[in-house]
Amino acid sequence: MKRALKNLALVVTGMLLVIITGVGLLTLNGINPFQLNRTDRSQPALLTSIQDISQYHAAVGNFEVLLDVEDDVPWLPDVLAGRRTLFVAAGSVDAYVDMSGLSDGDLVTSPDGTTVSIRLPEAELADPNLDQERSYLFSQDRGAFERVADAFVLPEQSEFYQDAETRMTAAAEESELRAQASENTRAMLTGMFASLDMQVAFLD
Repeated sequence: MKRALKNLALVVTGMLLVIITGVGLLTLNGINPFQLNRTDRSQPALLTSIQDISQYHAAVGNFEVLLDVEDDVPWLPDVLAGRRTLFVAAGSVDAYVDMSGLSDGDLVTSPDGTTVSIRLPEAELADPNLDQERSYLFSQDRGAFERVADAFVLPEQSEFYQDAETRMTAAAEESELRAQASENTRAMLTGMFASLDMQVAFLD
């Protein structure tokens, strides 16, 4: 029995040596025997609907924000408990003029067809569009307790994206983005009607 076990051990050892030698030779020849082969069984994108739009996106504001958020336990030192996160977010906010609500009284052509009077709605702001490639966790200092917890549950980053979107929206509201969109829309319409030999008058 002992001799059989010894022979079995020798066989297993020999097989392992052959495998290790083979792997080594393949690696030396630039072949990774453990390389994963991916099989992509995903379906092609399916167009589910098409919607007509009547919005003229006239201006785009590009924004960046650095979030510096610290969570701590007042009665414990930072080395034991707490977390400070630096998150860099970049994105854009579109400003547009929605012309779908224009009525007959908002666009009036003169009897001789040489001028047109237009009453434009105020420019609006679209939701922020975060650039995923340029938004990232810059650094994070953690206490010992947080390090242990993160080893079991990955920290959620969605709150930082939401916070960044909120701050970008606030910055866009305070900027000249709406005014620029209105100005660009008027310039676009002026040029369009000029090609028809018509002058434009914008009504307040």
